[in-house]
Amino acid sequence: MMNEAVKLTAKDFTSDQEVRWCPGCGDYAILKCIQRTMPEIGATPENTVFISGIGCSSRFPYYMSTYGFHTIHGRAPAIATGVKLANPELDVWMITGDGDGLSIGGNHMLHILRRNVNVNILLFNNEIYGLTKGQYSPTSKEGTRAPSTPYGSIDRPLNPCSFALGSGARFVARTIDTAQKHMPGVFKAAHANKGASFVEIFQNCIVYNEDVFADFTNKKVAADHQLLLEDGKPMIFGKESNKGLRLKPGTISLEVVTIGEDGVTETDIVVHDQTNRVMAQLLVELDRNVFPVALGVIYADPAPSFEEAVHAQANEVKAERGAGNLNALIRQGRTWEVT
Repeated sequence: MMNEAVKLTAKDFTSDQEVRWCPGCGDYAILKCIQRTMPEIGATPENTVFISGIGCSSRFPYYMSTYGFHTIHGRAPAIATGVKLANPELDVWMITGDGDGLSIGGNHMLHILRRNVNVNILLFNNEIYGLTKGQYSPTSKEGTRAPSTPYGSIDRPLNPCSFALGSGARFVARTIDTAQKHMPGVFKAAHANKGASFVEIFQNCIVYNEDVFADFTNKKVAADHQLLLEDGKPMIFGKESNKGLRLKPGTISLEVVTIGEDGVTETDIVVHDQTNRVMAQLLVELDRNVFPVALGVIYADPAPSFEEAVHAQANEVKAERGAGNLNALIRQGRTWEVT
């Protein structure tokens, strides 16, 4: 008689390593959420791999009781691609930060997204370099004062989700480190997507960039400054659930309106269609001084993954030409014998 499958818990994905982040860091909340989510998606430690680059977030693999690889700065996408190509059956997660993933690793990030490698990419965005003591990062706001910009950054910040969409990502989502009820749903949706899943997580760096997202994450203002997207549902938000986004008449730009004022009804509110790339681009670029921050699955339009295509091509060639011979390959053409 076959044994019943053992039901796993968060503890089965928790390693014996001491977690070494600053007290109060948002990374703790993300780690706990991932550990809780793993058994809920049917993951198993022996079939799961966490790969990271360099930075505070990249300590993540040490704390997961799974396979893991702490790689070098910015190169996690290349390693993750290799792992997925070598064994497509593995469940691969990539952990990176705004500096690691979008500065030195920007080129690698672009290619894993455009190729649509079936990897779940979690980008922790705290708008600062935390591990190296607070230098400004590609996502830091203009005017950010840091050791590397004592008079304020003059760089225009990079928008991670806009970058992902521009790179050809087929799945783009956002969540917040403290949103323990919201995060699991986003992680599950990312995991269910067969292809590259890009998730930006707004993460608070309590030491070098504290409360940089407080204008929309603070509990007192969250309802009026967060737009929780649901596919097929109107884009409504606010404490009274009476605010929404509609298209300005005759344009492709959005505006905030109040239901019940100036003749506005719920039918005027844009209904979220997560397959609409144009709308996704509008949502990720909303000015949060005027608009709410779009959270949840912003864009999801699956396509065949890179590793599927690679292995399908290899199988076609094998069927046509037979199995290769490595010994014959390395001895073809001119050879030399060194004595």
